[in-house]
Amino acid sequence: MNKTIKKLDNNVVKALTQACETAKQWDIGFEWLTHTARYNHFPGSLMVTCVFSSENEIQIVTDQGIDKKLRQLIQGQLLKAGIRLQDIRRHVRLDSEERCVSQDNGDWKTRLSRWSS
Repeated sequence: MNKTIKKLDNNVVKALTQACETAKQWDIGFEWLTHTARYNHFPGSLMVTCVFSSENEIQIVTDQGIDKKLRQLIQGQLLKAGIRLQDIRRHVRLDSEERCVSQDNGDWKTRLSRWSS
């Protein structure tokens, strides 16, 4: 990873860390987030995965429109870091520990690799 890409990734991590800490305070079942990106196709390749503990929590968040608020939070933090995304809905997905266990035996590395290609 060259210096420019390393700096860009650090900016993404800082922005997403801020968003993560804020979202954890909302008491909505949100647990953590992570990202994948191919920096030779950035920012179009950026994918942020927001992880909840259960599918039920994702359903509640979606039904109440909190998913939109979460995406706006992430978009705002990325924008502060100078990263502009055309359509935040294409860059943020909601997932759950429950789904990862049932579909990938709890292996997040394998699971996330499907969305980073």
